[in-house]
Amino acid sequence: MRVFKNKPFARFVRRNEITDEELCKTIKEISRGLIAADLGGGIIKQRIARRGSGKSGGFRTLILLKVQKLAIFVHGFAKNDMENIRRMNLLHSRNSLSHCWLMGR
Repeated sequence: MRVFKNKPFARFVRRNEITDEELCKTIKEISRGLIAADLGGGIIKQRIARRGSGKSGGFRTLILLKVQKLAIFVHGFAKNDMENIRRMNLLHSRNSLSHCWLMGR
């Protein structure tokens, strides 16, 4: 499976010191069926543990997923910054997903 991150998510990862290994571990969990929330239409919400604590107090990510082919990390936030995903972020992610699939990615 090919794994990518968009530019805003790459900044989020850098600011929060999340490693590429942690992102790959997250994708492996998804591949094994360990999905925190399936938001429909190929969008997954998945938890990533914060260093020194567990997943419950860590980060939340939105991933555009085409099973066994492609995963794109598009949005991340700390649970203490935002309790849940905003409708606007979800709509933006769905639009991004449609664009990716139309471009043949």
